[in-house]
Amino acid sequence: MPMEELELESSGPLLITPEGHARLTAELQRLTVEKRKEIAERIRDSRDHGEYSEDNSELDEVKIEQAIVENRISELKSILSEAAILTDEDISTDMVGVGSLVQVEDKEHDLDFSVRIVAAVEANPDEDLISEESPFGLALARRKVGETVAFDAPAGRITYTIKAISK
Repeated sequence: MPMEELELESSGPLLITPEGHARLTAELQRLTVEKRKEIAERIRDSRDHGEYSEDNSELDEVKIEQAIVENRISELKSILSEAAILTDEDISTDMVGVGSLVQVEDKEHDLDFSVRIVAAVEANPDEDLISEESPFGLALARRKVGETVAFDAPAGRITYTIKAISK
């Protein structure tokens, strides 16, 4: 396999919102301070009760949880080390990009709503934080007020008109 295929893509720093950075930092803090301590206590309790045998399913579950937590801690450290926090100057109101707050209109269903375009690591559709890599995010990318975008979603083809772009 040629070496070029083994190299990871690097398109510069990962751009995240200040709110996303704060959420990820808080999650890392909670996992490293609270969750690690909780898991260590649960492992210690299993050992203290003489349940440290081959057939200790609770201990096995805790060790699996420990591995998941450690993987997430590693992932968060990597994300935060590569992240650049967006400033207001970084966010364009001329066209949609990462950090943009986009007001869209769905004429078919008579709906107006806003979404913020964010990096995939901070996306949360329940909070209207839409990944730049999602079909909706890709449809909105580099578009301007007044343009109509269409994309395929699980519910079928969706069409929105961009009403406003803000920070």
